[in-house]
Amino acid sequence: MGSVLLNSIKYVHGVGEARAKLLEKELGVATLGDMLYHFPFRYIDRSRTYKIGEITENNTSAYIQLRARVVGKAIAGEGRKQRYTVMVADDTGRAEMVWFKGIKWIDKVIEHNREYIIFGRPSFFRGDLSLIHPEIESVEKALSRPRESGLQGIYSTTERLSTTLGTKGIYNIMCEVWNLVRGKIVDYMPDYLRKAHGLISLEEALYNIHFPQSPERLKQAQFRLKFDEFLGIQLNIQAHRSLRTGARNGFIFARVGDKFNTFFHERLPFALTEGQKQAVRDVRNDCVSGVQMNRLLQGDVGSGKTVVALLTMLLAADNGFQSCMMVPTEILARQHYATIAKMVEGVGVRVAILTGTTKTKERRTILESLAAGEIDILIGTHALIEERVQFSNLGLVIIDEQHRFGVEQRAKLWTKNAQAPHILVMTATPIPRTLAMTLYGDLDVSIIRGLPPGRQPVKTYHYTESARLRLFGFLKEQIRRGRQIYIVYPLIKESEKLDYISLQEGFDAIVRDFPLPDFRVAVCHGQMKPEAKQAAMEEFKRGDADILVATSVIEVGVDVPNATVIVIESAERFGLAQLHQLRGRVGRGSEQSYCILMTDEGISAESSKRLEAMCQTSDGFELAELDLKLRGAGDINGTAQSGVAIDLKIANPTYDNQILQLTHRVAREVLEEDGTLSMEKNLSLRQLRDRYAASYKMDFSEIS
Repeated sequence: MGSVLLNSIKYVHGVGEARAKLLEKELGVATLGDMLYHFPFRYIDRSRTYKIGEITENNTSAYIQLRARVVGKAIAGEGRKQRYTVMVADDTGRAEMVWFKGIKWIDKVIEHNREYIIFGRPSFFRGDLSLIHPEIESVEKALSRPRESGLQGIYSTTERLSTTLGTKGIYNIMCEVWNLVRGKIVDYMPDYLRKAHGLISLEEALYNIHFPQSPERLKQAQFRLKFDEFLGIQLNIQAHRSLRTGARNGFIFARVGDKFNTFFHERLPFALTEGQKQAVRDVRNDCVSGVQMNRLLQGDVGSGKTVVALLTMLLAADNGFQSCMMVPTEILARQHYATIAKMVEGVGVRVAILTGTTKTKERRTILESLAAGEIDILIGTHALIEERVQFSNLGLVIIDEQHRFGVEQRAKLWTKNAQAPHILVMTATPIPRTLAMTLYGDLDVSIIRGLPPGRQPVKTYHYTESARLRLFGFLKEQIRRGRQIYIVYPLIKESEKLDYISLQEGFDAIVRDFPLPDFRVAVCHGQMKPEAKQAAMEEFKRGDADILVATSVIEVGVDVPNATVIVIESAERFGLAQLHQLRGRVGRGSEQSYCILMTDEGISAESSKRLEAMCQTSDGFELAELDLKLRGAGDINGTAQSGVAIDLKIANPTYDNQILQLTHRVAREVLEEDGTLSMEKNLSLRQLRDRYAASYKMDFSEIS
């Protein structure tokens, strides 16, 4: 695009220094280009202008537009009760406009006997038509704007920004910006692609997204801009993949030696499922191919991903390489360490753990041993990415629950070795196929479906408050049978805006209903110190507590086979993916387990649909697809925080799947013919590719 789009927004009429700072902080809008790509999130139809006499009490549910002349104005009342009333009239009647805020400013703007375009929701007071806080603009100013079809964009804003610059103010700035950039927008889409796929020009698309000339032109604009976003992403994904697979610089783990074989034949506590066997085969093939492995291992909660990861680490150790496993929480790190260290006893593998709470003396010993090659497997949290953590020969990096780490954090691990190590990323959050194609398209995917032998699916029920006494009776019966229970709350402190039960109130109630000495209750939440959290978890794990009252801090990293019931309070507040993760805390032993979803009676239809789905299926992939449809890509658990810095302004992988599939094919065809985008016809595509390159940490200087 033209350099004019890089100009600061502060020089635009109506913005200035203060508003520019606010726009950048609140919306990320710093330049004219940023503003142009701040698209409306919906449109209102202002194609019809009513006469005052046409408005009756039967049509007050929708917004209306009037054209009328000011015939009087007055200020009444004092202090907070002050109101400003403006009387307007046309040849069919009179109406009043009322403001309770911004009175001084409105009084300066509105002139007696001037004609205005008025837009707002009508109401009737004592038989008279009135509009409260309407939008108002002089006829002359309205006619000077870009000509529209009557569809006017509504722009997202923030609470802080709306006090000085609401959606109407953003629209006004957009008009000023358009006057500055019109005729100066350079199109980066080659003519041959535009003609082949019926794309309007970039300037036409940007004009019609903000100032639609017709509903049809708006659709064409949306299609073009969505096509651009997906194509930019796909060019990066597929170029990245080509670079990696073409480099042929992956470590070769050719030897299946004593460590792997001893563990597999003598220490493996159970037979591998077919899904686990296939995942191991996938990894083995990657590690002898000469290409750096970059594999995503998806497996539902409890499907046995850790064993696949351990077998891969033993394969690395047999070939003289070190491995590290990074996990998001200290609780999970300690659990993995305890599990893996116990499983490899007598196998000849040295395992260590490094977290933020590791004591200084112990940390020094670990770092020295690691650098000397005396540690085969290092398990830890974010502490692993610190600069002082240096390996002797790192050949494999495993990241568990990888969506909880940012791109920069993950990338720091790959640079711990002169030659890039093999990468295995794991998640128990099933990723819908359409989303995986968009965000993780450079990863080969292995999926472990099903549960290990001996485990039963968790039975899930949705109860409301009227069933609480019955629920408590069931919980007490489970405890008498020697079982343990999780009770999960969404909040830690009482919210002023939400009336959900807080964890503290819940804990107090549980202690009352489950008193000592018959019942023992522990508590764990995210605001506790790590040592206190760990102590509570250990108490529950040892069986010294019958009930663990917690927040979703237990979502990852707690493995207590004796826990057979999880009660999730205010379950409507959680997304499907998170509910499914929480449900995975039970059903880890051979006993039948239960998940109870508690809500009030009056929850929304969407919430009811989510909870009904939870009760009907235990298939995480099926739930993930439904969650994507219900909540959108940006809200899926882990996606918004995935660290993938893709800035989707208009496209949605769920609803625009056909465009996504189309651009996937287009990018592949373009790069197969011209992998470096060096051909004359493709040079302009570099701008589109580079716009999204930061999302993938791409450096195209090496191929351009």
